[in-house]
Formats: sequence, C-alpha cells, structure tokens
Amino acid sequence: MHQFVETLTIPTRGQGLYEFTAKARDVVGRAGVGTGLLTAFCRHTSCSLLIGENADPDVQTDMQGYFERLVPEGMDWLVHTAEGPDDMPAHLRTALTQTSIGIPVVGGAPVFGTWQGLFLFEHRRRPHRREIVLHLLGEP
Repeated sequence: MHQFVETLTIPTRGQGLYEFTAKARDVVGRAGVGTGLLTAFCRHTSCSLLIGENADPDVQTDMQGYFERLVPEGMDWLVHTAEGPDDMPAHLRTALTQTSIGIPVVGGAPVFGTWQGLFLFEHRRRPHRREIVLHLLGEP
C-alpha cells in the first residue's frame, strides 16, 4: 500500500467558494497511485469543503446565498461573539457541511463527475490562508 500526503494552502478573499480541483488532480498525478482513495481534509473550523457544480457560476452564487439565509449573521441569541459577527455563523455553516471528503482514484486520477469540482467554502468575511491536507492511499 502506498501513501502520499501534501498540504495545500488556499488564500481566500472572504466569503465564497474557491475551487481547487486542478490542484487535487495534480497531487494525485504526482503521487504515483493508480487505484485508491484521496481524502481532502480542511484544518479549520470556519470554512468547509464541498463537491459542487463547477460549470455554471450561478450555482456557487445560489449555494452561498442559501447558507447566508440558513445561518444569517446577527442572530442575537449567539454567545460566541468575541471574534466578530461572522465568526459563529461561520462555525455553524461548517458544522452543516463537511471538513473531510473522500474521492476515489482510478487510473491514476480522481474520478470526479463531468460537472463536479472540489471547493473550499470560506465562511468568514475577511481574507484567510486556509490549509487543506490531501492524503492519498492506494496501489500503484
């Protein structure tokens, strides 16, 4: 069994979806694994990961709008407010999504569907440098 680990740093400009499908494909290509599993893990509590459509940017706009309505800022009952009005909503949005995604690898490449992309979902308003750990396990 072969293992490969690489950490990606993804700079964000604030709330939104940041695609890193090409970077994940590149890591898998360099890892020398033909068949296996790529796990993407987000090392943060106020952003998350998702697989979503990467063809029409309206999907990303609607996704972000949905979460803004589902978990809005300004909920006066929140206790954790020391880091700003967007912090606790960001933690809640992260809890509703995921911080780890498994993607099968076949033929030396991740098997994304035609319109699927791998995204970092930034839930904070200010820019950050986010780390995503990619762990690949499989056979050559």
